[in-house]
Amino acid sequence: MAEILYQIKGPPNHSTAESDADNMLRPLMEFLDGNLSIFADICEKTVLKRILKDLWKIVLSSLEKTIVLPQSNDSLGAQLLTAAKGLSNLKGGSEAKTLTPKQCVIIDAGLETIKQYFHAGGNGLKKAFVEKSPELASLRYALSLYSQSTDALIKTFVTTQHSQVHDGMGLRITGNEKIRPDRGSGVEKPIGEAVMQIDMMLGKERKVTVRVIAVNDMKWQTSGMFRPFVEVSMVGPFLTDKKRKFTTKSKNNSWTAKFNETFQFVLGKESPDCYELQVAVKDYCFGRADRVVGLAVVQLRDVADRKSCVCWCPLGPRIQTDETGMTVMRILSQRPADEVAKEFVKLKSDTRPVEEGR
Repeated sequence: MAEILYQIKGPPNHSTAESDADNMLRPLMEFLDGNLSIFADICEKTVLKRILKDLWKIVLSSLEKTIVLPQSNDSLGAQLLTAAKGLSNLKGGSEAKTLTPKQCVIIDAGLETIKQYFHAGGNGLKKAFVEKSPELASLRYALSLYSQSTDALIKTFVTTQHSQVHDGMGLRITGNEKIRPDRGSGVEKPIGEAVMQIDMMLGKERKVTVRVIAVNDMKWQTSGMFRPFVEVSMVGPFLTDKKRKFTTKSKNNSWTAKFNETFQFVLGKESPDCYELQVAVKDYCFGRADRVVGLAVVQLRDVADRKSCVCWCPLGPRIQTDETGMTVMRILSQRPADEVAKEFVKLKSDTRPVEEGR
């Protein structure tokens, strides 16, 4: 199916979308006709209905995970995507490609044909089951996001993902660094705490000044020297021409490290609610990749009403997302030529290693 779809070129054309969809679906329909005729002969009606429901779910899931958002060949994509089982041969063994607007229109038209096939004029699945299935909703949502710009997708991520570290628990905000709050609730296995002062200037200049004060009580085992440092990244739309990441100097063998370094970000044209700061505490390693000690996220919507404040951020081992967040990451992971997309996916995929620094 993918090979047939990828061969269809040109601008979107709704008048030919249905015939193009029929051509694309031919391998699928041959597969279904051949197998369902066998099941119809040997299965009771209730069993056949159950098989139809399972097949419906597999077909929709396979369309999404092998054609719309196929498994990437690179290691990063392999971490993000899980290829669908069953019907995977319909992918045709082709390499993952980015769909054009025309191909998205064809897939959308093909969904109507698939729905009619499984409904079978009232003899198959009920229309209510088909229309309300989560697999159909997921595929439609992926298609609706697919053609959006990288900036629009990052905005969707920031404005929907409010529980990226420790389920959104444990972050505390004070007026200044001398007011140390009680330890935040909801953090079961603390691995450290980043302390930052954030000053907001939301006039014409729209600047955010971040002072990395310290990282306290880091939990990190290593057989060599521990050299923690902090990366602070601004995440949001319309930042392509702006500096998005700053890095502190590293400290030697300090599990509670004071940095007191200040950086300034310039926001894009969207509301502060569309931006967030991601903090990554890492162990500097000469000659190999630095290892993640812990991650934290501060969304500007939580501090925008304060001109200045100090955030006490519990570090987590990884970024957590819901289905919307994962869909955005999967779409952006299919844009290898887009540096902002690659940077975003890498940022949200960083993970604390199980073996820590050993």
